[in-house]
Amino acid sequence: MLTDADCRNAACLAGLKRRRLSDAAGLYLEVSPAGSKRWFWKFYPDGKESRLALGSYPDVSPKAARAARDDARKTRQSGTNPVQKRKADKITSAASSATTFEGVAREFFAAKEASWSPAYSARWIGRMEKDLFPLIGSLPLVEVSAPILLDTLRRIEQRGALDTAHTLRQTAGQVFRYGIQTGRCERSPAPDLHGALKPVTVKHMAAVLEPGSAGELLRAIEAYAGHPVTRAALVLSALLFQRPGNIRAMEWAEIKVDAAMWTIPAAKMKRTVHGKVNGRPHLVPLAPQALAILKDLRPLTGHGKFVFPSLLTGERCMSENTIRGALRRMGYTNDEMTAHGFRAMARTLMVERLPGISADVIEAQLAHGKSGPLGMAYDRADFMDQRRTMMTAWANYLDALRDGAQVLPFKSRAG
Repeated sequence: MLTDADCRNAACLAGLKRRRLSDAAGLYLEVSPAGSKRWFWKFYPDGKESRLALGSYPDVSPKAARAARDDARKTRQSGTNPVQKRKADKITSAASSATTFEGVAREFFAAKEASWSPAYSARWIGRMEKDLFPLIGSLPLVEVSAPILLDTLRRIEQRGALDTAHTLRQTAGQVFRYGIQTGRCERSPAPDLHGALKPVTVKHMAAVLEPGSAGELLRAIEAYAGHPVTRAALVLSALLFQRPGNIRAMEWAEIKVDAAMWTIPAAKMKRTVHGKVNGRPHLVPLAPQALAILKDLRPLTGHGKFVFPSLLTGERCMSENTIRGALRRMGYTNDEMTAHGFRAMARTLMVERLPGISADVIEAQLAHGKSGPLGMAYDRADFMDQRRTMMTAWANYLDALRDGAQVLPFKSRAG
């Protein structure tokens, strides 16, 4: 057995990568050419040599090294590999370093932020910092019970922020699930609060949904006396029924007149960060009426990047308030029609009034994501013939409504 003097005077012989001095029962001191001295215990799980580091000499004396070896042998005799146990202990120790609700939430946020959009990340952490951290942030995660979380959410509810209260129940659930995964808690109280909060009344975006009213809207747009670029944006909003942000940010480089196609890059679409980076672009066929509008716009804005540039500076696209303001000047309140309402108008009238158009093709043109194994398959080019036909039929239908023609509703056959 090694004495303290043996360890103190031990040196690695010239030409050796290391020198091992045996003690007993698999314990040895390893000396490097640089003079460092480390204790190891050698054992044989599954018939193969393995070793467990027990610390450095002189911080760990021979007596302390033997005690550590004996503890490791007991672990081994119980059927557990001491090397694997140490790794598990380190993981548990690291996981236990932040046990408060705020600590775990911030750790979860740091792990997910890169995969979230900047806007979603800002909303997520902003809500937490405003409403949950001040009240339960300092509590250990395991002590945040269903009644405590409910009391916190009801304070938010009492100020009238029902949407926020429901959203924070879900985001708190994310934190608890992460806490379960990292060993900070065993269950989440968030599911227990299902139905405990006041229900949220969903208010859909205002839209014109009747053919007669749609005709009046289209005639009002045709008679719009404001800026011609704004009027064109209104017309294309109706013809293309894409998201208002995509309409406003349309670029001339995205328009292919010969192919009668507007290609919206994936990065501009309402998708996850992965979808924006790796997804396919969204394709919008252009009916002859849409191409005619763009042809008229070319002399006005074709010298710049955006089809609808800001009326103040051409360096940015049109403001989101421009379409809203134009609708107000035309006499439509926010409860009657919005920029987003053109999408609902198209979805409703095509399903109810135009025969032979598949709802799946309409949803694909609206860029509504699909779940399940098909995923975004409805956005593939093999639906392009249906889309071109649909967009032309829709444009012709809008012309008929604007001109005041009597357009009868399509009645489906009895099943």
